[in-house]
This record gives sequence, structure tokens and C-alpha cells, in this order.
Amino acid sequence: MPRIFKYFKWHDVLTIVFIGGFVVLQVWLELLMPEYMIKATEFSFTGAQPVLPDIWLNGGIMLACAAGGLACALATIYLATRMSSGFAARLAQLIFERVESFSAEEISRFSTPSLITRTTNDVVQVRMLTGMGTHLLLRAPIMAVWALYKIGANTWEFITLTAAVICVMLSLVLFVVLAVLPKFRRIQTLTDSLNRLTRENLTGIRVIRAFNAEQFQEERFERANQDITKTQLFTTRTMQALMPAMMLLLTGLTLGISVIGAFLIHGAAPVAGAGQSEILGAAAAQGALYGDMLAFSQYAMMALTSFLMMVMVFIMLPRAAVSARRIMEVLDTKPAILSGAGAQDNPARTGEVEFRGVSFKYPGAEEYVLADISFSVKQGETAAFIGSTGSGKSTLINLVPRFYDACEGEVLVEGVNVKQYTLPQLTDKLGYVPQKGVIFSGTLRENVDFGAKEPPLTDEEIARALTLAQAKEFTDTLQDGYEAKLARGGTNLSGGQQQRLSIARALARKRSILIFDDSFSALDFKTDKKLRAAINTELSGVTKLIVAQRIGTIKEADKIVVLEKGRAVGIGKHAELLKTCEVYREIALSQFSKEELGL
Repeated sequence: MPRIFKYFKWHDVLTIVFIGGFVVLQVWLELLMPEYMIKATEFSFTGAQPVLPDIWLNGGIMLACAAGGLACALATIYLATRMSSGFAARLAQLIFERVESFSAEEISRFSTPSLITRTTNDVVQVRMLTGMGTHLLLRAPIMAVWALYKIGANTWEFITLTAAVICVMLSLVLFVVLAVLPKFRRIQTLTDSLNRLTRENLTGIRVIRAFNAEQFQEERFERANQDITKTQLFTTRTMQALMPAMMLLLTGLTLGISVIGAFLIHGAAPVAGAGQSEILGAAAAQGALYGDMLAFSQYAMMALTSFLMMVMVFIMLPRAAVSARRIMEVLDTKPAILSGAGAQDNPARTGEVEFRGVSFKYPGAEEYVLADISFSVKQGETAAFIGSTGSGKSTLINLVPRFYDACEGEVLVEGVNVKQYTLPQLTDKLGYVPQKGVIFSGTLRENVDFGAKEPPLTDEEIARALTLAQAKEFTDTLQDGYEAKLARGGTNLSGGQQQRLSIARALARKRSILIFDDSFSALDFKTDKKLRAAINTELSGVTKLIVAQRIGTIKEADKIVVLEKGRAVGIGKHAELLKTCEVYREIALSQFSKEELGL
């Protein structure tokens, strides 16, 4: 838990200093009130006539102390809230930035639902602790020590009773915290599971309905919901049981002070037959004991109330500690894909891609997904990758933008190992289109002109990209044109429209290498053909790497790499592979007749 506070800024520390100053002033004002309360209620005797103290003066001072304490409390709450909110925002930003730097390996390790929980729920838990906790943790010890100092010179019976109650209180708190801490850890894990199920149900709602699986999914959700509910009920009930226990101790202390005070006052009464001087002395002693009891009762309540405040912090501390640990797990994780030192551009080899003896296996796996892959692609050439499902096609091209790094061998872009480039330098050379079209919430313009640090694209450049991607036919029908709103995930677009917008995004900027990871699968044959023809004509000098399942998409490629169980079993052109590669021929015959293939 303490490690997370290394992300405090200097102004956070300065705010805590100001909070401490207001807390000291508030405690001092509150501890003055019992003294003036005694003065406002005591009687002094001058001769036989009682003289009342200046009740209005003492009462006015008490009201002033109360008002000053309230002002200090409001100031501390304002400062603590502002500081904790800023700290929470900083943590959320740091987590987001760190997740943005993660490779697919780290994302898979944490899981998307868990990362969402850590960025939201866990940050909220830390914010609550730093907000309320800062105020209470400063106020409680100061109040307790100061109040105990005030009563330190009092009767030992009072002090012993107070010490006993404090020991019982602290023991009870320690027992409860140790009992619920493991449960708080489980709650955060269960929250991850609940988020995962919710995410799956929302994204897969069409499949769930199509297979009539609503009841099955509801039962899964119910089990996860019941697990987290039972755990939260246990922790909440256990922690809430502290409050009545604390109030019982406070009430018991008040009663004990009254009982002990009564016995002490009774014991100071004058004996029968005592003289006038002894009676007056006994009355003075009784008055002093009564004043001590009244003051001690106030100070003791303040001291125990301070410990009660600390109990409130202990209620929040276990869960916040678990959340802080989960946040630090993310912030302490170093990305497996690190930016290189940078490399000098080589115009003579622009657009070239080469694999030299590349082998790869996923983290934790025993078997290689790719083994000893070697080929090269020159500027302006089109290289296609085909093979059965699971043969490693997508994995292979994901090594180029460094979504993963090769375990053995080298991947070179423009003659330089991709590990030597800085990540921005490498990605500035690549245009990437994933298997599933990714659409972000925002306008059509924002989705096409996405994430670029260069000057914004003009309307003409956006129109050119949409035209090349064969998306102009439907974007022209949108009511607001380039400012038309697109829903997150492109839910107001068809699958083919989403894919064409993703392609337009990659084509909008001038990149020397374009990567299409099975990006034409949602397109009909006519649109697929027109799109490839437009790209080959307009972007003849751009290198294209295409993963595809359809022979018709890749048969015009300059180089086709056939993969089978992670190995390159054939490299060549369409006509050549039909004769020399059995795997390619089987794939082709599954889609075309022998006559269509010229066999």
C-alpha cells in the first residue's frame, strides 16, 4: 500500500501539510470547549451568597470555538477531497498510459475486464482512502494524544478505565481486519469475473439469442453475482458490527466514569460530627472531583471518538490496500515490447520486408507456432499468406508491427531489425487493418483521420481514402457527411462497412507498407475485386502484406507464402504453387473447379 504514494506530487504533500495545520487548530478549539463549559456551569461562593460566573461570556467563547472548529473541518474536507480526486485522476491516467504500452502478452495476462476494474473500481477505493483517510488519520492521533495529555493528571481510576476500553477497542479492530482482509482480495477478483461475464453477454447478445442461451447465461451471471454478493455481505456485516461495538464501549466508558466518580465523590463526603473547616474542605474536595469527572468525561469521549475515527479508516483500509496492490501490479509491469534506440531511414530499401529464420511461440507455450520462416518482399510487391486455420498466418504478420517479438531469427523492415526502431518510428511506416473492423465512438472524420500527429487530413484526402476503400457509396448517404456520428464498435454499421472504414483509415496516410490481416473477409467478391484493383493501381509503390482465405483475393500476388502447422511449405506465384505445392492445390480445389484453375 505505501508504494502507491510515490505517485504523490509536491502539491499533494503541501496540501497534506495545510490539512494538518487546520486539524491542529480544530482539535485545539474543540479541547477548549470543556474548560469553558465547566466555567459556565460552576458556582463560586463568596461568604454565604452564591455568585454565578459570566455565563454569557463563557458560552459565547464556546460558540466561537465550535464555529471555528466547523470552519476548520470544512477546510480540511475540501482540501482532502481535492487532493484525493487529483491523485485518483493521476493514477487512472498512469494506468491507462501503461496499458497503452502493453503488448498483446501483457493484455492477455491481466485480461481486459480486470484492467477495466483496476482503472475504475480499484482507483475509487484508493481515492476514498486518501480522501477520508488523510483527514481522519491526521485528526485521530492528534486528538487522542492531546485529549489523553489533558486527562493525564486526573484520578488513576479514570485513566485505568479509559486505557482498558482503548485496549479492548484496538483488539476488536485488529481481529476484524484480519478476518476480512482475505475476503476483500476475493471481492476484487470476483468483480473482474462479473465484469467479464457482463462484457461477454453485451458483445455476444446476438449469438446468445440465436442459440436460445439466455437461461444458461442468466444462470452463469447469477452464480457470479451470488458469489460476490455473499462475500460482500460477509465483509459488510463484519465491518458494520464494529460500529455498535464501538458505541457500546463509548457508552460503557461514560457509565463507568459516572459510577467511579460517584464513589469517589461519596468517599470524599465529611464524616459525622466533623467541624466547620472539615465540612468546607470536604465540600471543596467533592467539587474538585465533580469538575474532574465532568472534564475527564468530555476528554475521554474525545479520545475514544478519535479511536472510533481510526476504526472508520480501518474499515476502508483492507479493501483499499488490495486495490492499491492491484494497481501497482499494472504500474510495475514492464512491457515485453520495448522501443528501440532508433534507426536511420534507408530510402534505397523503402517498403522492403524480410523474415530471416523466424520462429515464434506464445509466452508460456511449449510448441512453436512458427518455425524457421524465411522470405523477402520488395518495394511495391504484394505478398500473400494462406493456409488452414491455425497455421500461423495472423501470428506471422503480427511480428511486423511488433505486437509480438520473434523468439528466434529476425524480422527486418527496410533492411533494419524491427527491434531497433522506436515504436513510433516503426508504426509510422505501417498501415495496419485487423481481421475485425474496429470503429471508435466519434465522427466519420475522426475514425478515418485517426491518431495522427501530422496535420489533419483535408476533405479531399479523406474522400480519396474512402474511394479507394470502396466506402464512398455508403458514406455519401450519411446525413451529416464526414461529421456523422458512429457508435462504439460500429454498431450502426454493417460488418462490411466497418471493414471498409478500417481499410480507409489505413489508406488515409501515406505508408510504405500496408498490412491486411484477413481484412477482405466481410466483403463480397465484387467489392473485393474493385478494392484490390484500386489499391494496386493507386498504390503501386506501396508494399502490401495480405492474409486471406480466398484464392481469388491473392492469386494476383507477386509472392504467396503457404503455411501449414507454422512452417512455410510453399513460396511462389499462383500458377507455380498449383504445380509444386500440394497444400495450396488442395485449398484452391476447395474453392474452384479444375477447369477454373486450368488444371
